[in-house]
Amino acid sequence: MSTSKENQALVVRDAGALALLQDGGRFGVRHLGVTQGGAIDWVSLGWANWLLGNAAGATGIEITLGGFVVEAQVPLTLALAGGDLGATLDGESITPYSRFRVEPGQTLAFGQATSGLRAYLALPGGVAVAPFMGSASSVVRECLGGLDGEGRALAADDTILAAAAEAAGSDRVIETPPTFTAETVALDVTTGAQIAQFDGASLFAAFNEHWEIDARADRMGVRLTGPVLRNGAGGMISEGIPLGAVQVPPDGQPIVLLNDRQTVGGYPRLGALTPLACARLGQCAPGSRVRLRPVSACQTRRLMQAQFARWR
Repeated sequence: MSTSKENQALVVRDAGALALLQDGGRFGVRHLGVTQGGAIDWVSLGWANWLLGNAAGATGIEITLGGFVVEAQVPLTLALAGGDLGATLDGESITPYSRFRVEPGQTLAFGQATSGLRAYLALPGGVAVAPFMGSASSVVRECLGGLDGEGRALAADDTILAAAAEAAGSDRVIETPPTFTAETVALDVTTGAQIAQFDGASLFAAFNEHWEIDARADRMGVRLTGPVLRNGAGGMISEGIPLGAVQVPPDGQPIVLLNDRQTVGGYPRLGALTPLACARLGQCAPGSRVRLRPVSACQTRRLMQAQFARWR
């Protein structure tokens, strides 16, 4: 992996709403109270990396809502996937799920989100950045990862280096790109945890009525508003929280915990969104409608295996 001056790639001119370096996540450290981090829509990051021949979890740039602007310093092949944030190269539109060439002095700019919330920009070999605890993923509240190891968001004048001078996979094309325009999004839930402690009416409502994405949503979690769910769990001893855990606090409105979640929690859970459903939820804007759909652990594994097989 080369990180020489010749591989200097991009200089940030406008940081936008929120742009973070993210990879596949930080694992094996939750017993230390350190969260997972990583790309919220890890599927879109994987596709961007696949287009350049990178490993699916190689470090890229997660751009939320838009407003991000970078200037190229050297000739470079980039790839874009995820939500449509109105990306342009010197004013010419760049289609998501494509690779493209930039030349020195050209400006890549992201406008406003028109479909989805997050776009992922991949560089050859990934972003050249030192990992911490096995990952370069930025977790702002824990001050871990990112360009300088302090977890901060990208800022104007930051320089982003590519880990390789040239991209591989020159013949790669995504025939049917994912879309984020469904009126109601189905989110698969692997049921478990304290689900038996919810009453029958609540379980019927949980999986048969619509939920709305609340404005209180970030990389830690997403609140759902809808029918009130009731359970008889009473007080609980805090326990480990997996990705996608669907916690139900006393107000009966679920919270889906995502990549930057706390490592333990004491609210009863319906189960957990599958990793694929978490990625899809990460592209849902406040006000979007979703439905929860129960699936088995075996179904979850098969779907995950199928997704990874697409990147081989």
